[in-house]
Amino acid sequence: MYTFSSKLKTFSFILMIVGVLGIGYSFFTAPKDINDVEAILASQHGHHGDAHAEGAEHHDAKDAHVNTAHSEDAHAAAGHDAHDAHGADAHEAHDDEHTHHLKHVLQQLQNKPWAGVYVAALFFMLISLGALAFYAIQNAASAGWSPVLFRVMEGISAYLIPGAVIVFLLLVLGVMGSHHLFVWMDKDVVAHDHLIQGKSGYLNGPFFLIRAALFMGGWIFYRQYARKVSLAQDEASDNLNFKKSFKAAASFLVFFIVSESIMSWDWIMSVDPHWFSTLFGWYVFASFVVSAVTVIAMVTLYLKSQGYLEYVNTSHIHDLAKFMFGFSVFWTYLWFSQFMLIWYADIPEEITYFVTRIEHYNLPFFGMVVMNFVLPVLILVNTDFKRLTWIVVLAGTIILCGHYIDFFNMIMPATVGDQWFIGAGEIGSILFFMGLFIFVVFSAISKAPLLAKRNPLIEESKHFHY
Repeated sequence: MYTFSSKLKTFSFILMIVGVLGIGYSFFTAPKDINDVEAILASQHGHHGDAHAEGAEHHDAKDAHVNTAHSEDAHAAAGHDAHDAHGADAHEAHDDEHTHHLKHVLQQLQNKPWAGVYVAALFFMLISLGALAFYAIQNAASAGWSPVLFRVMEGISAYLIPGAVIVFLLLVLGVMGSHHLFVWMDKDVVAHDHLIQGKSGYLNGPFFLIRAALFMGGWIFYRQYARKVSLAQDEASDNLNFKKSFKAAASFLVFFIVSESIMSWDWIMSVDPHWFSTLFGWYVFASFVVSAVTVIAMVTLYLKSQGYLEYVNTSHIHDLAKFMFGFSVFWTYLWFSQFMLIWYADIPEEITYFVTRIEHYNLPFFGMVVMNFVLPVLILVNTDFKRLTWIVVLAGTIILCGHYIDFFNMIMPATVGDQWFIGAGEIGSILFFMGLFIFVVFSAISKAPLLAKRNPLIEESKHFHY
């Protein structure tokens, strides 16, 4: 049995406390009205206020010149009156446009703390979902190499319950209007957008939440059932529970692949409701599954370093690293397929998705490609490197950071626009959910023996060598 160490538990609480402080600071410092926005923009652009003052002086001088002309010529005066009226209309239109811009920036900056929380909450929840899917694949395939890792996978999947609850609450708050991450939830926007109106039969609050509850409920139900029969198999005298695990895993994978695709449309792609990609479900799947396998590897290595998982050998680590390598290549294939086809076709309503990211998110957009493909491939391409702990941890850290940035790139441009930066809110959100993740996962791992001793394939797994 694994004992959750007091040091690790304290570390997880420290992460959560620091994270809450960062999140709270980001909400507290978010602008409250357009006056705050004007102050922020003025500090960003430096001489903007001076230029505006110069424009006002020029306008006053022009008015004085017109008034002089009034007294000299009545006909000219009439013409100047018309010119002044036109100028006043133009000035008023400019003021309206400026006010509209300030309101738009205000909404972006108010979205920023919410978006930071949402990205981190979704990322960690999907890691646990990815671990559950990987666990189901191993059961459905009756894989002989992996049963010694089953309790690690079950522990990581335990985070799915609190993680899904948090994400669901964020979705509910969006429907209630507490935040504006999903523009299609704004009735004023929908009233003037015919394209979103055409999707309103699908993109509407009640149906959106029903789908979310159905998907999350199905995932959690399978996780709890799989855990139950896995523990029951340890005490059983036959293999009935093993057969139940096989059937449940096969059924779950059918539900998972459908629900995961729709989830990616609902919770990620719909923040940009004018854009769509038929490849998006697979792309999101590849991103969180490679992250999940990476976390499985890193938790396994940690437990191994603490003297647990005595039957896990370098061949098991080698296989996990192969999955990290393989899914990194798969993610890159999907990323390039989606990007290349849309960029080459150059259809305005499609290309705008990537133009926005290249113009305003250039570093994170191309940086994630290096972190998610170039570096993992260079580090893990060597067979011997896949057996070295520090190499796997290094590659895993890069992969996890890279795929967080991937989710950051999916959510932020549509919700925050060009007002992005990684500040206290984003860092605080990562720390909070990382702390919660560590606490939940290692608490779950400590509640059951680390070896699924009665699994029919356990001996094959214990003596696995590549």
